[in-house]
Amino acid sequence: MAALAALCPVKAAAEVLSRPARRRGKELEQAIFEAALDQLTSGGFARLTMEGVAGAARTGKAALYRRWASKVELVIDALDSTLPRPSDTPDLGSTRSELLLLIEGFTAAMGSRAGAAMNALMSELDHEQAELFKDFITRRVIEPTKGTILDILRRGAGRGDVRPGAATPLVADVAPAMLMYRVKTCGREIGANFAVELVDEVMMPLIRA
Repeated sequence: MAALAALCPVKAAAEVLSRPARRRGKELEQAIFEAALDQLTSGGFARLTMEGVAGAARTGKAALYRRWASKVELVIDALDSTLPRPSDTPDLGSTRSELLLLIEGFTAAMGSRAGAAMNALMSELDHEQAELFKDFITRRVIEPTKGTILDILRRGAGRGDVRPGAATPLVADVAPAMLMYRVKTCGREIGANFAVELVDEVMMPLIRA
């Protein structure tokens, strides 16, 4: 009995050490975001719950509600933190090369965990629900992409491989609109060759000098 009693503290210590460490701060926030995106991708927005996210992130529901008042706010923050931010495209000496670089980056983002979650979100939401996320998607994805396209077209016009007057907001709408159409309306995945097809079959004939 004495030997067994002596082993008890060792067993108790082993059990404590084997428990997952309690995550805090940025580590906990990242775990919550990953859980939210995973649940959004696998079950959709309607089935996503704060309780489910808390359980998957191994934290309490109160920890979520201290940061986010609703699952809408949580999903928006999870997407915002994970989606790559559009950046300026370097001068590659060719408008085609620059557009291809930008759109390939966009399609890669759509194939990421955050992109898959956003695809699931967009394909599921009806018009009323979509209004909750429209401003975020426009501000975070569409407008920065359009701005970069306009910069590329203006630079191309300066070097002579884009026709004068092609750098307009309407022309800059075409690539993001095609991408969103493919995902939202057609419900189709963006294939490996989509960026090349979009640039060569749509954008270049539209802007070529």
